[in-house]
Amino acid sequence: MTGKKNISAGFLTMGFFMIYGFLLIYLRDFAPTATEWSDSYSTGKHFEARLAHVHGNLFAFLNIVIGFLLLHFKDKLPHVKVISLLALAGLLMPIGILSEVYLGLPPVLVLIGALSMSIAVIWLGINFYTLKK
Repeated sequence: MTGKKNISAGFLTMGFFMIYGFLLIYLRDFAPTATEWSDSYSTGKHFEARLAHVHGNLFAFLNIVIGFLLLHFKDKLPHVKVISLLALAGLLMPIGILSEVYLGLPPVLVLIGALSMSIAVIWLGINFYTLKK
C-alpha cells in the first residue's frame, strides 16, 4: 500500500530520533564531558548531532503526513509510488548526518536525502495544486 510504508517509517524514525534526543540531553547535562559538549554548542559534532536530531524528526513527520495523504488520495494523484519512494529516501539525510558525525563518512547521503525529500514535497504540492475536484 503506497503511503503505509511512509507512515510506518516515519513513526519508527521519529521514535529513534526521540531516543537520540535523550542521548543528547545526557551528553549536555550528565556526561563527564558535559561542559566541553555545551561549550561546542554551535560547532563540530555537537552542532551536527543537533542537526541530525532536528532533521530526523522533521523528515519523519513529513513521511507520516505524506504517507497519510498518499493513502487517501492515491486514486486522484499521479505518481504516488515515486513520491512515496522519494520521501522515504529523504530519510537518508539525517542518517547521513549521523554517519558523518560517528563514522566520518562524506555527506553524500545528506545530499541525496535532502534532494529526494525536496523533490517529493514539491512534486506532491504541484499534484495537489493541479488536482481536479
